[in-house]
Amino acid sequence: MLSTFAFSQYAYFGNNKAAYHLAAILSRTEDSVIKQFQNKNLSWPPSSIYIRSFKYDRQLEVWVKADSSNKFKLFKSYKICMQSGTMGPKRMEGDYQVPEGFYHVNEFNPNSNYHLSLGINYPNASDRILSDSVKPGGSIYIHGNCVSTGCIAITDEPIEELYVIASAAKSQGQEFIPVHIFPVRYNNHTSLEYLNNTIKDNAYLQHFNKNIREVFDYFEFNKELPVILVNRRGEYVIN
Repeated sequence: MLSTFAFSQYAYFGNNKAAYHLAAILSRTEDSVIKQFQNKNLSWPPSSIYIRSFKYDRQLEVWVKADSSNKFKLFKSYKICMQSGTMGPKRMEGDYQVPEGFYHVNEFNPNSNYHLSLGINYPNASDRILSDSVKPGGSIYIHGNCVSTGCIAITDEPIEELYVIASAAKSQGQEFIPVHIFPVRYNNHTSLEYLNNTIKDNAYLQHFNKNIREVFDYFEFNKELPVILVNRRGEYVIN
């Protein structure tokens, strides 16, 4: 039997065999995710989720909380199968860079060419100031499969799980699902050493990383997210 969530995806596609097949996959995935939540003593459905990705470490984390009075707890870390580019933010169309900075999910796409996908709102307010004014690029997604031209590919089974969890949080009223993308895991010595060696001659990237690391450090200490603003220079500011 299809869950309410799976039926909603079935309705999105229309009444056909392919749509029912996908809805059945998502229904099965939802059952698996619920069991995983139970095994980790996490409440289902989550009231909110937070997605955090690390480019060099090739990891995408999903953090969840039961309600606003709780702190975030780690549900799962997924391996990133494929991503393009190198250290540094995305600044123009065609640079094949995975963005770095602070975003949110702005699209649920069950009809993706890469199985399923969640869109992120690149270019954000900072990118619109600092990126190419004519062609900053766009259409950045977290998706299935294992190809990338600036997106984050985590293969099909993980994107099914993430899609179900994000949909569940949205159904609980979370309209703003944050997605933070960092170049490295700053508390991993090997990763940080790689980053420092890569940007040692680039004053701009040094300043950029000092700026975004403040949010990483804040979350590591508090397991809560700060309010993040953008100033006139395109820098992120923790409120």
